[in-house]
Amino acid sequence: MTDTTFDYIIVGAGTAGCLLANRLSANASKRVLLIEAGRKDDYHWIHIPVGYLYCIGNPRTDWLYTTEPAAGLNGRSLRYPRGKVLGGCSSINGMIYMRGQSRDYDHWAEVTGDARWRWDSSLPYFKRHEDHYKGGDALHGAGGEWRIEKQRLRWDILDAFAQAAVQAGIPATEDFNRGSNEGVGYFEVNQKSGWRWNTAKAFLRPTCYGRANFEMWTSAQVSKLRIDTLPNGQQRCTGVEVWNGREMVTAHATQSVVLTAGAIGSPQLLQLSGIGPSALMQQHGITPKVDLPGVGANLQDHLQIRAVFKVKGVKTLNTLANSWWGKAAIGLEYLFKQSGPMSMAPSQLGAFTRSDPSQPWPNVEYHVQPLSLDAFGEPLHPFPAFTASVCNLNPTSRGTVNIQSADFSQAPQIAPNYLSTDADRQVAADSLRLTRRIAAQPALAPYQPEECKPGTQFQSDADLARLAGDIGTTIFHPVGTARMGRLDDTQAVVDPELRVRDGRGGVVQGLRVVDASVMPTITSGNTNSPVLMLAEKAAEWLILGETP
Repeated sequence: MTDTTFDYIIVGAGTAGCLLANRLSANASKRVLLIEAGRKDDYHWIHIPVGYLYCIGNPRTDWLYTTEPAAGLNGRSLRYPRGKVLGGCSSINGMIYMRGQSRDYDHWAEVTGDARWRWDSSLPYFKRHEDHYKGGDALHGAGGEWRIEKQRLRWDILDAFAQAAVQAGIPATEDFNRGSNEGVGYFEVNQKSGWRWNTAKAFLRPTCYGRANFEMWTSAQVSKLRIDTLPNGQQRCTGVEVWNGREMVTAHATQSVVLTAGAIGSPQLLQLSGIGPSALMQQHGITPKVDLPGVGANLQDHLQIRAVFKVKGVKTLNTLANSWWGKAAIGLEYLFKQSGPMSMAPSQLGAFTRSDPSQPWPNVEYHVQPLSLDAFGEPLHPFPAFTASVCNLNPTSRGTVNIQSADFSQAPQIAPNYLSTDADRQVAADSLRLTRRIAAQPALAPYQPEECKPGTQFQSDADLARLAGDIGTTIFHPVGTARMGRLDDTQAVVDPELRVRDGRGGVVQGLRVVDASVMPTITSGNTNSPVLMLAEKAAEWLILGETP
C-alpha cells in the first residue's frame, strides 16, 4: 500500500464491484482499486454448487447479519446472509439466472423520469456480458463473461410438480428471461460445467489480475467515505478510510468512488460518512454533511413461504442423503461427472404465476426443491418430501437499514418489516391456497402428497397469514435502501445515473452507488443478474466521462 492514489476506488468486490473493476481497468491509463472486506474466494465450498449450505452462516464467507424481530413474523428474527468474500453474494447465492419482468424496468423509467431504464433499453446491457449456453439471439448474448447453463440433473418429483402446475393452469416455459417470466420450468443457472460461476471468476480472473493498473485489497474494510467541501460549497468524495486489520489507511480517488457494498453495506457506509437522515447520524455523534432521509429507507425483500409435503414412492434428497451409501453415490457422481445433487442450485424448478386470477400479471414466484428441512443449515427431514416455496414478487411492506453506532465494525440494524401490510398478508394466504391446488392435481397423485407444513387444518385468511409468519423466511433479495429517483423526489438517494444527491438539487461530486440498493422497486425475480445490468450501465457512464 505504498501509492494510495487511484483514479477509481470501488468499495465492495461483489457482483457489481467485480464487473466495474473489469470495465474501468480496461483503460490502461486509469488506476483502479477494488476493496473487499472479506477474503479471497479460495474456499472450496464456494465453487461446488451445493456448497452454499456451508457458506451461509459461515464467518469465512458471510457477514452473519440477523434481522430485528418482526411483528409480521410473529416476533421472529431471521438470519440475513450477505456475501463477505470475493464475488460477494454471487459466491454464496442460489446461482439462478433471472432478469425479472419487463414491467419492472419500465416502472423504474417512470419513477426516475429516465427512459434509459426501460426494458428495451436495459436488455442490451444484460446481453453485453452474457454467455448463454444456447448462443446469442434477440434476447440472449453469447461470448460474454457471465456463463448461463442448464442444470445437470432432474427429479421425478419435480417433473411431476411441473406437470401439476400445468394442470392447474400455469403454462410450461423453457425461458424465464424474455421479459414475461410467466410459466413453470427448470431454472437456468450461473454455472460452468457443473461448477459455480461467480463474478470473481467471470470478471477478475484472469483479466484484471494481469493488468498493471489494477490493484485489489482483501480483508480490508472501508470505515467511511471522505467527503470534502469545495470552495464553491459543493461536496466531493475524495477517497475512503480503510481498516486493513493493522492500521487505518486512506486511499484517494481523483475521479470517482463507486460504492458497491450492497443493500445493507452501502446505506451503512453512507450514514457512517455523514450522508443520510440527519437525526439518525446526530444520535450517533456523526456530523451530517448531506441530509438525505431516504438513505436506509425503502428496504424491500422477497419473503418465501415454505410449504412442505411428505410423499411416497419417489426419490427425494431427504432419503438419498440420509444414508452413507446415498452420500457416497452423490459424491462419486459429482467427482466423475460434475452432475447430480452436488451440482444442485438450492432450487431447481421455478414457476411464476398469479396468486389469484384478479392479479394483472404474475405476482408470485415458486422455488421448488426435492427436499425438506426446518431451515437452511438444519438437517434434512428423515422422510421423503418436497418443498414448494412461494414468494410475493412485489411486496408493499417496506423496512429500514440504520447504523446502531459510529463504529464501522458494528452491524447495522436491519428491519425488513415483512408482512406489515394487508396486501402482503392477503397474497401470502392466497399463495398457500394456490400451492394446495397444485399439490392436488392428478400429476402428483401417484406420490400421495401430504401437507405437513403449515398443515391443512389451517384454512382462513387470518390463519394462513399467521402461519406464513411462522414459516416464512428471506430469500436473500434485499434492495432499495439508496434508491434512485427524480431530483424533486425527497426520498431518492441517487439520481438516474446513480450519482449521490447532495440534498440541494445537485449531486455529491465523485460518488456513485451501484448495487441493489439503488433499485426503486424490487425486480420480479432473483436479483443478482439485474445488479450486473446496473453495473454495466454505470461503467459506461463512468467511462464516458465523470464530472471533474
